Amino acid sequence: MYERAYGRHSNFEKRIFQNEHGKIGRTMAENNSNPGLQSGSVKTIDRPYSSERAEKIKNVIRVSSGNFLEMYDFIVFGYYAAAIGHTFFPGHDPYASLMLSFMTFGAGFLMRPVGAVVLGAYIDRYGRRAGLLLTLGLMSVGTLTIAGLPGYTTLGLLAPLLILFSRLLQGFSAGVELGGVSVYLAEIATPGNKGFYVSWQSASQQVAVMVTALLGVVLTELLPPPTMTLWGWRVPFLVGCLIIPLLFLMRRSLAETEAFQARKHHPTVSQIISTMAANWTIVLAGVMLVAMTTVSFYLITAYTPTFGQSELHLTAVASLLVTLCVGFSNFIWLPVMGFVSDRFGRKPLLITFTVLALATAYPAMLWLTAQPSFTRLLLVELWLSFIYASYNGAMVVTLTEIMPVDVRTTGFSLAYSLATAFLGGFTPALCTYLIHITGNRAMPALWMSFAAVLGLIAALIIPQREKSAAVNGSSIGRTG
Repeated sequence: MYERAYGRHSNFEKRIFQNEHGKIGRTMAENNSNPGLQSGSVKTIDRPYSSERAEKIKNVIRVSSGNFLEMYDFIVFGYYAAAIGHTFFPGHDPYASLMLSFMTFGAGFLMRPVGAVVLGAYIDRYGRRAGLLLTLGLMSVGTLTIAGLPGYTTLGLLAPLLILFSRLLQGFSAGVELGGVSVYLAEIATPGNKGFYVSWQSASQQVAVMVTALLGVVLTELLPPPTMTLWGWRVPFLVGCLIIPLLFLMRRSLAETEAFQARKHHPTVSQIISTMAANWTIVLAGVMLVAMTTVSFYLITAYTPTFGQSELHLTAVASLLVTLCVGFSNFIWLPVMGFVSDRFGRKPLLITFTVLALATAYPAMLWLTAQPSFTRLLLVELWLSFIYASYNGAMVVTLTEIMPVDVRTTGFSLAYSLATAFLGGFTPALCTYLIHITGNRAMPALWMSFAAVLGLIAALIIPQREKSAAVNGSSIGRTG
């Protein structure tokens, strides 16, 4: 049946298809044996379409809210890396202080794979809702600690150690946050619209980018630079603390997904680990897919304010305004391209935009650094934003589709976390280092190009099957 639907493919591709098809086969069998179930869905919903649609929108907002906080904290830390470095890692060399701050920023990502396995197994066994509440709680502890922790002059060596612990805790929870949200959205999506639904996971992150940039512009205008360095950088973290209770209320009202409730078997931790080991090639392909997303995202968001000020010598307001525009651009393009992937397939988008990144990223950065200006930075960043969002609109949903259904959250989270830990999370630090040792301010584009190569290879080895699913208006596997 697989060859009839898709032609002859490798064992790797067949394994991906079988992971998804096993789920569809079980669902269709249950539907056929129960007249109350409709084909392609888990339950018949006897309520008006408008009411169902409104409930879907509410669930998207509720589940994405915690994702906003996770990204908000990470972006704030990246924006104010220099001030945080001065507070917790004081020294005579500004470069060394900034690098220590960026390394602490990256250290949080090293805990993501651990969180992906531990918390991902929890979610795959006990449910999406319970896991998402747990990750929000852990994330909140890290936010509160960073917001109120005294600096090095007060606590001495304990200050940088505690800030590192807070980042590690945030990284541990964030390791499964993206996977948990993406899988939840994929499982509540209406037939033929999975790409559009899942794209709101990434879109919610862009709201965090915009809020943080706008807050940064306001603070920069109101507070002089010495005050921002002394305590002004804490204000965005305190704002994050204030919205935590609201986020908890929103997530508590989440319902468990019908897809999870319909599953007869919830694997144990040992079974999840065994499944992951058996499907290591799929996880590796997932890591390569995510590389392009995570590197380009942190390059055009978290690193832009520092790059604009430190390397291009633009004002703080100018750099933050560019970042605000990038966040808005991402927010628009992500759901649009998620929708496009539902209609035309994931693979064409993945290939097109990795090739476009390879062809244009470095020339665009050379043009920017030749005569730095606000206008040039804005144009280059918006172009890179278009490439990132178009690729990611197809990539995230692809990652949910290639993972084995019983360990979908763990598999997604592990692949995403590994890529972020070893590639994306250290993008600000690595770009700073590459520019420092080469003197070439366009080096960040070469780093993005390397990630694009990995994404292109992964896009070429995964099977194309989403277009047929979108045309049929149902999940993958119905073609059989």
